[in-house]
Amino acid sequence: MIKFNQVSKRYPGGYEALSEVNFSMEKGEMAFLTGHSGAGKSTLLKLLAMLEKPTSGQITVNGTHINQLKKKDIALYRRSLGITFQSPHLLNDRSVFENVAMPLKIKGLSVMKMTKRVHAALDMVGLLHKGKMLPLHLSGGEQQRVGIARAVVHKPQLLLADEPTGNLDPHLSAEVMKIFADFNQVGVNVIIATHDLALIAGMRHRIVMLREGRLC
Repeated sequence: MIKFNQVSKRYPGGYEALSEVNFSMEKGEMAFLTGHSGAGKSTLLKLLAMLEKPTSGQITVNGTHINQLKKKDIALYRRSLGITFQSPHLLNDRSVFENVAMPLKIKGLSVMKMTKRVHAALDMVGLLHKGKMLPLHLSGGEQQRVGIARAVVHKPQLLLADEPTGNLDPHLSAEVMKIFADFNQVGVNVIIATHDLALIAGMRHRIVMLREGRLC
């Protein structure tokens, strides 16, 4: 499913965020990516999302060498991903339903199919009853769950989450992690970057540790 082969990422000025990383995931696997602030967690996810390109090395996803994709093919590749961040970046002038529906509008789904998919995604995160509300009227935890629903509504093959519980209390953090585990149970590959070792200690999933841009 995913393979990093001797991947390094060096930013202008010489800062090396990742150094000769070798990493692989099988189809249907879930993993936690952890390490100190600045260890390279976010950079690894950005490389997978094609928001950045590696300085050297090769990244393969489902048999495709993604760092060799042409510009016109990157958008198509990203449609196979679900991405959520510490801040969900919701549109506050659009309803919860409209926020979640955005990836489906881009794909050109019919109103009937789009409505069915959005309702299913909201139901999975426990917010079906709040579809008509504006994000500003939701709690922080609810906004984060809307972001997750938007990330998975188009049924991605790979879900990337960068510090998704960073702004949440322990109870809400545990709820959000359970949601990710539920998606993994239906076959979605999930990679979650987090520094919260206490939160993930009790979860039976692989933990990948980064230290100063290298896998430990």
